Amino acid sequence: MKKNSFLTAFILCVFASSSLFAQDATEIIRKADEKWNGEESSQSHMTMTIVRPTWERTIEFKNWTKGRDNALTLIVAPAKEKGQAFLKKGTEMWNWMPTISRMIKLPPSMMSDGWMGSDYTNDDILKESSIVVDFDHTLKGTEEVNGHLCWKIELVPHDDAAVVWGEIVKWISQKGYNQMKSEYYDEDEYLVKTEYSYDVKPMDGREIPTRIEIVPADKSSQKTVVVVNSMKFNISINDSFFSQQNMKRVR
Repeated sequence: MKKNSFLTAFILCVFASSSLFAQDATEIIRKADEKWNGEESSQSHMTMTIVRPTWERTIEFKNWTKGRDNALTLIVAPAKEKGQAFLKKGTEMWNWMPTISRMIKLPPSMMSDGWMGSDYTNDDILKESSIVVDFDHTLKGTEEVNGHLCWKIELVPHDDAAVVWGEIVKWISQKGYNQMKSEYYDEDEYLVKTEYSYDVKPMDGREIPTRIEIVPADKSSQKTVVVVNSMKFNISINDSFFSQQNMKRVR
């Protein structure tokens, strides 16, 4: 009887520890996501450089987000693309092209396409999927990345989630909850790209990485570098800001 009681207690203890382990991983991801995107909203100005073996191209853009359902991105340079805007409202997404005065609705199948010809995807910019809501999280251990002690967390998408990736592995700094490294895998478990974060600096009262590099797994001679020029968090912004009408006039 005592032996059975001990075995039952042991099993319950293991189960509780496993549940807490999974809960901790989700909490870490949630804090890291809010650290970067803001608990309620964000506004940023960034410079993106697309590096290829024979050429480079630089794009400046502004980005606004509110919650999970609202995102608007505006190209401010170069002149050829200036004024082009991208909008996510709920589950629907659009692209406004002022040079031809045309509004294009983006289908979900385009979320894995490269944004503006870069190694970022449309999903990275418009955030159709959520690393908190759409994935299960498992803590795999701890590792050091660029001098930062990090939690290594595996993200596996839910069966019914509309996500681009088959699996993501993230390294979240234990000091500051910053996403210092991310590996993105396709549905066949092949590594597609790796994202590295550098230059942690203060931005609007919090310290975040201000330089991000994305390197494709099969094209080591190319990368995309994003520099955060400015970023504000939890700003006051109306839902009406995220509209097709505002896409045409936002500056």
